Amino acid sequence: MNTLSIIIPVYNEGNTIHLILDKIKKVALPNSIEKEIIIVNDASTDNTTSCIQLYCEVNNELKIIVENHTKNKGKGAALHTGIAKASGEYIIIQDADLEYDPKEYLVLLQPILDGYADVVYGSRFMGGNAHRILFFWHTVGNKFLTTLSNMFTNLNLTDMETCYKMFNSNMLKSLDLREQRFGFEPEVTAKISRVPLIRIYEVGISYYGRTYQEGKKINWKDGIKALYCIIRYNIFK
Repeated sequence: MNTLSIIIPVYNEGNTIHLILDKIKKVALPNSIEKEIIIVNDASTDNTTSCIQLYCEVNNELKIIVENHTKNKGKGAALHTGIAKASGEYIIIQDADLEYDPKEYLVLLQPILDGYADVVYGSRFMGGNAHRILFFWHTVGNKFLTTLSNMFTNLNLTDMETCYKMFNSNMLKSLDLREQRFGFEPEVTAKISRVPLIRIYEVGISYYGRTYQEGKKINWKDGIKALYCIIRYNIFK
C-alpha cells in the first residue's frame, strides 16, 4: 500500500494550523493511498506548538509526525527536515495557511497514478478553478521568475513558485538541496529538471491567497532571493 507524505512547514500559524489539518483529514486518496502528515514547526513564537500538540491528541488516529526546530531556520530548512523524515512513495508540500486546498491532491496525483509523471506542479495560472484576485505586482514578478527559470531549465512551466509540488519521493531525496528559506522553489526546479529522463507535468489548481493583514509572509526581498537562486542553481551547477 502506497503512502503520500504531506510536508507542512509551520511558523506562527496557530490560527490556521487546525483548519488545514482538518482539510487534509477529510481528503480520501485514491487506490487506498495512506496519508503521512509531517509537521515541521520552525520555532514558532505564538501558540502554534500547543495547537499542534492538542490536535495530535484529539486526532490520534492520524499518522502525524511533528519535528520542532529550536531556532527559526526558514521554510527551505523546514522542508529539508520534512523530506528527510518522509517515508511515503510520494511527497507533496503543503503550506500551513489556507491558500491551497488539499482536495486537489487528487488532481496532482492522477498523472503519477496513470504512469505519466514523476513530478507534478500545481499551477495557479492554468484552468478554470477559483483564484482570489490579489497583488498585481506579485503576479508580474511570479511570471517573470517562472519565465527566467524556464529559459535555463528548458521547461514550459506556468507557475514555478507554486507551493503545490508533488514528487516521486526517491527522486526528491536524491537531490542535494541547500536553500534554507524561500529559495527552495527555484532550486528544486533547477535540480529536478536535470534528473535523467524526468517526467514533469503541470495541472491547474485553485488559489485562495491571503493579504498581509491575514498573515501572508512573502515579500519583494524573497523575489530578489528567488532571482539569485535561479541564476546560481542553473548557471553555476
